[in-house]
Amino acid sequence: MHRRPDTKSWFDPFLLEGGIEAVDRPLEFERLWRGFMTARIMLGLVLLLLLVVIYELGSARDITPVIACAIYCAVALSVRLTAGARPLGRTFDSQWVFIIGVDILAVSALQMTQGNNINYTPLFALPILMVSVMGSLVLSMACAAAVTLMLLLNAAWRAAQIPTDAAAHFLQAALTGAGCFSIAFLASQIATRLTNVELRAQRNQLAVRLQRQVNETVIESLTDGILVLDRGCTVRAANPAARHMLGAQSALAGDTFNLVALSGWQGLVDLVGLSFSDGGERQADISIHHAGQGPLRLRVRSQLTSTPGENGQSLCVMFLQDQREMEARMRTEKLASMGRMSAAVAHEIRNPLAAIVQANALLDEEISHPRHRQLTRMVQQNAARLEKIVEEVLELSRVQRRDQTISTSMIELDSAVTRICRDWQEQTIPEQPLHFDLSVAGSKVRFEFEHLRRILVNLLDNAHRYSGVQPAEIEIATGALTSGRSVMRVWSRGLPLDQSVERHLFEPFFSSESRSSGLGLYICRELCDQQGASISYCRSSRLHAGIAVEGNEFLVTFESARQPGDGGRISLTA
Repeated sequence: MHRRPDTKSWFDPFLLEGGIEAVDRPLEFERLWRGFMTARIMLGLVLLLLLVVIYELGSARDITPVIACAIYCAVALSVRLTAGARPLGRTFDSQWVFIIGVDILAVSALQMTQGNNINYTPLFALPILMVSVMGSLVLSMACAAAVTLMLLLNAAWRAAQIPTDAAAHFLQAALTGAGCFSIAFLASQIATRLTNVELRAQRNQLAVRLQRQVNETVIESLTDGILVLDRGCTVRAANPAARHMLGAQSALAGDTFNLVALSGWQGLVDLVGLSFSDGGERQADISIHHAGQGPLRLRVRSQLTSTPGENGQSLCVMFLQDQREMEARMRTEKLASMGRMSAAVAHEIRNPLAAIVQANALLDEEISHPRHRQLTRMVQQNAARLEKIVEEVLELSRVQRRDQTISTSMIELDSAVTRICRDWQEQTIPEQPLHFDLSVAGSKVRFEFEHLRRILVNLLDNAHRYSGVQPAEIEIATGALTSGRSVMRVWSRGLPLDQSVERHLFEPFFSSESRSSGLGLYICRELCDQQGASISYCRSSRLHAGIAVEGNEFLVTFESARQPGDGGRISLTA
């Protein structure tokens, strides 16, 4: 035999037990009450019309039944218009008197005044049904007993007038009374059963609403994206995380949209087609790349589900996970111990290194032979290189220990970029021009100025190192995305990166050169992540003398707070 488990789920109907019956009543009760009251009025009008016709035709000379029906119609109409819908109590209160009592009295009066011409006893079924449905079992049985008593009294009165028919009158009254008791009991049981079913349905509906609210809250707050699509790649539902990952906010304005609308979503379209073709679960790594934005790599898992509506067609549910978050968790796990070890080693190297540099400087003062001086310069250069590596390792340890909260500092992006680029140019390449395209004048972003300097200087160093020898090979641009966020771009002409290099571009201690520590871009990404920004790489082209030139571009996307009324476009050439 099935036994309900002791533990209760959040979403089952038993969550709402313990009080809902005390505060709620069936929603159908008011409709039933109105129906019964309308039936009383209709019954009274039909009886009144029937008795008036009989009286006018001369079949009956007593006008008392007509007056009784008119009074009954007036009372029924006043109750329908003035009284409120509420259940009958367990006693013969005022509501019982004006509803059930009036009906029993009216039918009894008609039965006694009409003699043997018309039998009105079937009309007792209406008050019995009303009290059984709207009242308690005790009250319904009491009303059936009252009706039976009235019938027996009427049979006794008839027997006194015609003694020969006494047995028939009493037998008819007894049978009618038994029928009233049966109707009262069965109707009360059925009404109680239907009331319990409706109360449970109310609890189920309330539990469904609660489950829906909880589900919506959970789905809205998920960091993973969720898409629900049909076979035509129309997105029926998407949570905020999925809309953010898809980008191109102008195409996401409506509640529903189609993935075929933009070419950057083609990878998702292909995966939907594969999912519907084989009907199984699919998983793939997909890149979303819109014009003017860096690529976003997603791990996508699709699963088909069947819906009861729309001819039972299947829908495809997609779960989107930003691979940057996955990689960030992996980096945290892998670098936790390595960071502590690197910091300890760097601290241990620092003191011997300082001694080597000082000894080399003293030695350089004592010697005069050119060949010996060349050796001391080699020691000095390699010691400086080693000192830079130690500083980067220590900076990596400091970055890892910083509080992972978004900075509250606000800087004006265009002016900060211009200032940092001017300083870098004066110290590095004063003779080579930099090209600026600053188009978010007045836009403020959440970022620490020194951190922005560290990131931009690193990107400019890399651009200068790997760009060509012709002038105007480095371009710095700012702009605004359709989502309202600001972006900074550093572009330089150069050969495309090898796939193996691009795949590990932001990983620590990875470099395509033996003389680099491989920490520069990694620290840039860590600084961006800490302040709600992101950094990415893509291959793009620029027009030079009317010719499209391919180059490497790094994009930094900021949390922005544009000032109302600000804007404009500034073009600078240093």
